[in-house]
Amino acid sequence: MENDKKENKIRRKKAEKEHPDIRKMVLHNVLITLLIMGISTIIAQAFFHYSKNSTSVAIIYVLTVMLVARYTTGYITGIIASVFGVFFVNYVFTYPYMNFNFSLDGYPVTFLGMLLVSSITSTTTTRFKKQSQLLNEREKLLVEAEKETMRANLLRAVSHDLRTPLTSIIGLADTALNDSPQMTEEKRRELLEGIREDANWLLNMVENLLSVTRIRVGDTHVNTSPEPLEEVVAEAVQRFRKRLPQGKVDVKIPDEFLMVPMDATLIEQVIINLLENAVYHSGTDEPIEFYVEKRDDCVAFHIRDYGRGIDPQRLKTIFDGAGIEPNASGDSHKGMGIGLTICKTIINAHNGTIEAANRLKGAEFIFTLPLEEEKEHDE
Repeated sequence: MENDKKENKIRRKKAEKEHPDIRKMVLHNVLITLLIMGISTIIAQAFFHYSKNSTSVAIIYVLTVMLVARYTTGYITGIIASVFGVFFVNYVFTYPYMNFNFSLDGYPVTFLGMLLVSSITSTTTTRFKKQSQLLNEREKLLVEAEKETMRANLLRAVSHDLRTPLTSIIGLADTALNDSPQMTEEKRRELLEGIREDANWLLNMVENLLSVTRIRVGDTHVNTSPEPLEEVVAEAVQRFRKRLPQGKVDVKIPDEFLMVPMDATLIEQVIINLLENAVYHSGTDEPIEFYVEKRDDCVAFHIRDYGRGIDPQRLKTIFDGAGIEPNASGDSHKGMGIGLTICKTIINAHNGTIEAANRLKGAEFIFTLPLEEEKEHDE
């Protein structure tokens, strides 16, 4: 009995929530229909006053039915509007005026034809609108599913990339704290340098995570403003060289002064991530080639190394954090996952593109930023 009462209460609450929505929908449909029919009647009166052509007036009401079906919900409103339009044309715009007359030669066929055309137009328009709504809902679900996949991959990449250097730090610290008489001062210093290197890597991971928090919650875009390209590139390269003095990079930018809409801090983080990946994962000491080119509607950033390249099986999923494998070099920097995942998130938020490809020698990452700042984002 108690369960039945609870179920009845739940049903009543659901009904109470649904009824206001139904009333609101009906009121919306009525107001929209009256507004469209009223405006159409005024236009039809003016048109008929000058042309005295009831056929043209009938076409106006067919278009009216289409508008009613487009801006109202369900089939009923459009069908009612089509029936009303047929009778209204007969009553107001067909001789004898202000009187129904279906006995005119050929008019029954015209009447049925107009009613049929109006009804088909109404139902077809409503069906297309419902299909469009279904497609929009499906697209939203796909976007949400992609976001969930990216979120899951990001969490997996975070757990992997943070756990590895932490484990290394703990191991190196335990070894350094060992009071073994065989440990030389040089060996102890080497262990401390290893701890510092892994701590810097952790700091970089935290900066990456903080960069993502700059993207608005619940939105896929960032607030951008025109920034001088030369200054952003110079700042990013300077920060990279401070962090990795052994990294060699050759930089080339266009001679033209360019102002590119962006969040400068986030784009600098992307550049640093890609440059660091080239140092850690290329397996070569050759300089990294970093150049920027202006295209028709965007600016393209190229970061290329001349190392061993990327495993072809990873190219399709390299930006989603999936398929993380141990680094063949055996060091603690195993994670391209989190850095590249965050790069993709940042570039997508700027309405740009990012891709990776293998060349004859080494690998190349290319990301683009649009030159025109979008004033409004798609809803």
